[in-house]
Amino acid sequence: DLIADMAQPIQQLTRNNQQQERESIPFTLIHRKEKFGEVLYEKRQYGKAKWACIKMQEQQYEQSICLGFMKIMKYICEQNSSGLYLGMTIPIVTIVHTNESHAEITRSVTVAYYLPELLQDHPPQPYDPDIIIEEWPPTVVYTRSFRGVTNEDSIMREINLLAELLESPELCLQNIFIVAGYTNPAAANRHNEIWFLQRP
Repeated sequence: DLIADMAQPIQQLTRNNQQQERESIPFTLIHRKEKFGEVLYEKRQYGKAKWACIKMQEQQYEQSICLGFMKIMKYICEQNSSGLYLGMTIPIVTIVHTNESHAEITRSVTVAYYLPELLQDHPPQPYDPDIIIEEWPPTVVYTRSFRGVTNEDSIMREINLLAELLESPELCLQNIFIVAGYTNPAAANRHNEIWFLQRP
């Protein structure tokens, strides 16, 4: 099982850097929708920022995020033009696409790492040619938390759930979504969010 094989090196990579402070991606909270004390979703504004991105297309979503995460971790851990440990930021995000019928996610995903604030102006270049530095425009997102593994079924369930909760889901892009991971992909009980992107 590829996922089980990768759990150990991923945990080793993240364990080595656990003492380091994790920098959270900055955002402005626009609105929080609650019901009986439970947060149903949040509306947030994220600023323009540079990200290190890698496209993956494995058979399973879990394989793509684990392999993508390992490649990104190698970039963070000195395999870059500065030769330095860049520092961990959270969440690590994965861009997913749904098929034409919106019934399932496609195999092509992008795993992305937000470059720490101090490196935003001059990002160290990756040695891995598959990793690309991209600048993302300011974006408004609708986000909802969920726990557990992320796979094709759980992601579609969360997309459908958030679509039902939003008053105007048509204001968001209909076939591109983001899965934000606050825990490393080998952890069993992960803290995740599903993000809907508001149309520009």
